[in-house]
Amino acid sequence: MTVGSAVAIPVRRASVLAGVGLFVLLLAAAVATLAWGRLGIDLADLPAALVGDAEGKDRFVFNRLRGPRLTVAIGVGAALGLSGALFQSVTRNPLGSPDVIGLSAGAGAGAAFCALMFPDTVPVPVGALIGAILAMALVYVSTGTGFRNPARLVIAGIGVAAMGAAVTQYVVYALERDKASVLTAYVNGSLTARSWTDATTVWLVLLAAAPLTALISRRLDIGEMGDDIAEGLGSEPKKAKTLAVVLAIALSAAAVSVSGPIAFIALTAPQIAKRLTRGSGPHLLLSGLTGGLLLVLADLCSQQLALFDDLPVGIYTMAIGGAYLGYLLVREWRKGVL
Repeated sequence: MTVGSAVAIPVRRASVLAGVGLFVLLLAAAVATLAWGRLGIDLADLPAALVGDAEGKDRFVFNRLRGPRLTVAIGVGAALGLSGALFQSVTRNPLGSPDVIGLSAGAGAGAAFCALMFPDTVPVPVGALIGAILAMALVYVSTGTGFRNPARLVIAGIGVAAMGAAVTQYVVYALERDKASVLTAYVNGSLTARSWTDATTVWLVLLAAAPLTALISRRLDIGEMGDDIAEGLGSEPKKAKTLAVVLAIALSAAAVSVSGPIAFIALTAPQIAKRLTRGSGPHLLLSGLTGGLLLVLADLCSQQLALFDDLPVGIYTMAIGGAYLGYLLVREWRKGVL
């Protein structure tokens, strides 16, 4: 695709078709989230609710219950999907994600620690954000090379994740039963009782990170051919990797601060996006769309399945991730790799 006479943007037909398909599915899932169920808004009344002209029950449902929750779900899913794509591109590992390098576990530990030590002073989301930042600082120092060495990054992250999980389990055990149940829901990832402030938080970070990820997308694509080739082409792979990790951490931290650590979205979304196009590269936009779709669908299950009462959405994403890992194992076994 050509913009003006000087700028040419490479566009693959498969990527465009996949993007349109994902957007349509996301739109359908969003409409279902707003319309289904006992408190659902009638389809005929949805346009009025979207422009702020709804009254009575529809106004309350959209502004207080489902509108903020849906907006947060899309933003958090997109942020995690984009973060996972950046991590997997940098580490060249399909299992690379914020979960692996300890960010999610650090966020859970921070939330748990603040709930135990400062229950009426520090909000749990703030504790999660502090925990995520501290975990990444510890990983940065532990590697000895910052975020530049993917292998050391993963190894240090596994150690930090183990320590974070230990802190979280200790706090859950030490808290009173009622407080522990609330905390457990949060550290499993929850979209219950989200507000427009939460939506604003994650979307501001997402929109701020989007232009920067677009700028380094080409460098990351070249970097997948190897650092030596990338340096020969003048793409400065070390700088691109460091910026990619920083952006991935910022996106994950923003997501975790408003929803808690939601597992497996960052792991599965980039891989699904890559398989939809069967092409090389990080597929950043498609990963964001896929992450948003997966989380909205998981939250739709959380709200509508009659067997459970608003089960934390993170439990459904764990099921998605488990199924995906099972698929990977079967595929690799059939190839004879395992």
